[in-house]
Order: sequence, then structure tokens, then C-alpha cells
Amino acid sequence: METESSLDAAAAARHARFGRLPERIQFHEMVEEKVAEPNASGIASYNPEGSWNHFSCLALDLGL
Repeated sequence: METESSLDAAAAARHARFGRLPERIQFHEMVEEKVAEPNASGIASYNPEGSWNHFSCLALDLGL
């Protein structure tokens, strides 16, 4: 009898702690909006002198 009451107490404690699901998070709470910079196109412009380091070349890796 004593083990049954301890199991019931443990089950009641588990149900009190985990008996319901957490509250649902709304989509607008998960999204952060930022204002884009108006001159962001200048940052991503093409630089022909610096573009060589973005590609892998076996001859350059071997020092040929």
C-alpha cells in the first residue's frame, strides 16, 4: 500500500510539472524586422583585384 501511495504522489508531482503543454509562441514574436541600409549595394560590389582569393586553384595551392 505504501508504494502505491508514493507512486500516486510521484505521478501527481509529474502531472503538476509536465501535465500541460507550454503556451504557443506567436509568429510575430519569433521574427525580428530590421531596416535595410539604403546604400547596401555598394558593399556587395564586384572587386576584380580581390576576387582571386574566393576561388580555389590547384596550381596556386601547389605553388606552381
